[in-house]
Amino acid sequence: MPHALLYRRPSEPPRIEIAFGGATFPIRIRRHRQARRYTLRIQAAAREVVLTIPPRGTLKDARNFAEKHGAWIAARLGRLPQAAPFADGAVVPLRGELHRIIHRQRARGTVWTESDGNGGRLLCVAGHVPHLNRRVADFLRREAKRDLEAASRRFARDLGLTIDHVSVRDQSSRWGSCSTTGVLSFSWRLILAPSHVLEYLAAHEVAHLVEMNHSARFWRVVNRLIPDHQMAKAWLDAHGGDLHRYGLPDAPCQRQA
Repeated sequence: MPHALLYRRPSEPPRIEIAFGGATFPIRIRRHRQARRYTLRIQAAAREVVLTIPPRGTLKDARNFAEKHGAWIAARLGRLPQAAPFADGAVVPLRGELHRIIHRQRARGTVWTESDGNGGRLLCVAGHVPHLNRRVADFLRREAKRDLEAASRRFARDLGLTIDHVSVRDQSSRWGSCSTTGVLSFSWRLILAPSHVLEYLAAHEVAHLVEMNHSARFWRVVNRLIPDHQMAKAWLDAHGGDLHRYGLPDAPCQRQA
């Protein structure tokens, strides 16, 4: 029998559920060939529980393992920042400044910003309610792409380089990446952070066009592009995780059993 077939579980469900404290928690199953034991982790960005199973592990043992750690799962999910969906009246940061989403169904246009006349900032959304979430998300992605592309190309020019392409995605594990072909990719959520944070991430990835590592030489390039980058790094360490809650659906990761 081929070695690979030993690990194949064609009928294995992608998720299981466990009950703890009167609530039911969905858990995504992940079988990994290099795993040596059952492990649990929380993907904060997706607000998801992931259970890794070793190659010859069983679903029964996996469920028992998860149930044994039900208190840990509940506690970790409970500490995640509350989801903040894009909805009428919700508050969302844009370039670090808080804006209140205002739905204006009969207005012309899509999404725009304005002042409320009292120093407050508004993010106005036209159209019908079912389209509000998508319109806000599309607007933020466009703004992120514009700011990140402008900053990246400016830093590249400072180094005498060119960039092939800049893209924005909803990356959960990193804020940015740089390919060996010169393609830069960023999380659109950087548009929620203060502008100096977005500028730092753009400089960071452009610096990888010179040094594809995090050596002392790499950091000298970053420092040349943006000398006060430590302030942005500190902001991300303190507040970066909170950016992942915006735009998430209001439905919690657990429900009452």
